[in-house]
Amino acid sequence: MPSKIRSHPYFLTPELSNHNYPLFVFLPGMDETGKELMYIQTAGLEAAFDVRCFVIPPDVLTSWDEMTEKVATLTKIELEKVPRRHKVSCRETSHVYLCGESFGGCLALKVLEKFPQLFTKIILINSASSFHRVPWLSFGSLLFPYTPQLFYKISSFLSLPFLANLSRISPTASLALSKSTSSAPQETANQRLSLMREFDVDENKLSQITQPVLLIGSRNDRLLPSEAEAQYLSNIFPNHQIITLPHSGHACLVERDVNLYQLLLSANFTLA
Repeated sequence: MPSKIRSHPYFLTPELSNHNYPLFVFLPGMDETGKELMYIQTAGLEAAFDVRCFVIPPDVLTSWDEMTEKVATLTKIELEKVPRRHKVSCRETSHVYLCGESFGGCLALKVLEKFPQLFTKIILINSASSFHRVPWLSFGSLLFPYTPQLFYKISSFLSLPFLANLSRISPTASLALSKSTSSAPQETANQRLSLMREFDVDENKLSQITQPVLLIGSRNDRLLPSEAEAQYLSNIFPNHQIITLPHSGHACLVERDVNLYQLLLSANFTLA
């Protein structure tokens, strides 16, 4: 009998590669085990970046350390494929952007903790690193394994107003978000929530990072205190900027009026 082929995390290229542009590694949120939302969230970045999205298939139940190592390994492989060089002050250097959104923000922090010199610019969007500071979320995640399967499916749809300001997203984005929240098996969702409860980083190590860090927080986030978390993280990273999205919800990157590339341009966070 042939052995079962096991899934594994991988990099998805949402647009055609352009190796003349800096590598942009996007780490998505917890519910994004598929690909539909990633195309929406990274739309426009191809104008200045060679984008890779980190995909964790639904049947992959992996630890923070394993995911951290995988992100670093995949990034190094991409850099070895084609040398990406950019002249800065008469020297050539590789530019690699790391962008984490929600759950991906936590993963980005874990990657930076272990591989602080691998990335030259960092973007954290509504980082879920505040999860353990929200009592009802922490307590609710403990009860999650006992949720009946039927209620789990129903609750996926009920959670949409907490994830996004539905009046600010298109029907296409709404459908993609709905599919994403309901696609992950309950076992997978439970494992991801367990990771959130266990999340911890060495803030002293992160405070040694001198690369530019862009912190983006939604003021109308109904799921997490994202604006406050951006302020909290600003006390860790010495070289930071903060962008507050005054009308956005947690899943801000699927909103009509929010475009990540435009946000980077407004913060002068792209290469000249």
